[in-house]
Amino acid sequence: MRKGIQKSSFGRLQDGSEIDLYTLTNENGLRCQIATYGGIITRLETPDRAGRLANIVLGYDRLEEYETGKAYLGAIIGRVASRIGGARFTLDGKTFALAANDGRNHLHGGVRGFDRRVWQAAPDGNSLRLQYTSADGEEGYPGTLHVAVTYALNDANELSLDYEAVTDQPTPVNLTSHPYWNLAGEKEAGDILGHELTVAADSYTPGDAEYILTGEIKPVEGTPLDFRSPAVTGSRSSQHNTNYVLRQTAGRSVFAAKVREPQSGRALEIWTDQPCLQFYSGFFLSGKHAPSSGLCLETQNFPDAVNHGNFPSTILRPGETYRHRTVCRFSTG
Repeated sequence: MRKGIQKSSFGRLQDGSEIDLYTLTNENGLRCQIATYGGIITRLETPDRAGRLANIVLGYDRLEEYETGKAYLGAIIGRVASRIGGARFTLDGKTFALAANDGRNHLHGGVRGFDRRVWQAAPDGNSLRLQYTSADGEEGYPGTLHVAVTYALNDANELSLDYEAVTDQPTPVNLTSHPYWNLAGEKEAGDILGHELTVAADSYTPGDAEYILTGEIKPVEGTPLDFRSPAVTGSRSSQHNTNYVLRQTAGRSVFAAKVREPQSGRALEIWTDQPCLQFYSGFFLSGKHAPSSGLCLETQNFPDAVNHGNFPSTILRPGETYRHRTVCRFSTG
């Protein structure tokens, strides 16, 4: 395919909404496909050390599988990524009850979070801007929130995601993207427990049995969570679901993590201006995608910050603009 953007049909949702699929291609042949349903990255093809292209994200072949799926494959997550304990929070003296879609807790924006919404697309050059307006009260959140996410694929083999949001009432905002990576490529893919991972974090935020954070920040040193030096993901545990506190200067994009698959030589670096990164080894996957067949590296602010005063605030107020930048750098070696 030629460099640029191509638009095609991805089918219709059960309610009749037509969904488009945009394919971004750079001069090296890297291809990224993004659906207007959920802003989902459905496919991302990169070369191995021999130059062979393969898809390195988990996905489905048909739109209806995304509509019924429950793993958030490749989607934009919002209004708030990760879990909010008890599906409630208090803001400016008022308590808000959110949709409880993970037991008694709120997960990834609720029953119909941003992953299950239709986004309006505006292609430009080799970038794609998706926009969505979240109504006041949607999934229990206050305020009308206008959100935009811009995907861009450059010739340095970098996929960038730039998030923006504005609101007319104070509301929590903590967006992320949820691709499951398997750098072996879909035809060779087994589990990701042999991938090598580095995370630029000296500390993490422990949680309870429901993955609700306790509010503590603890060092990774001496724990199975220490990936400051490259380590095989499965050598410590097969069930990783940890929020790491990154080493960084606020507001500046820095190295967050690197994952490498030894057989193919493919490598992915994550750079971000966010303070945290969630590493999830996909152990809840089922059906078409076996447990731990893909891993997630989700850049974000502190999860459940609305219920922990010692965490940086995730509250966006009128007159402010939420901004978040993440860059995925692909290479071989």
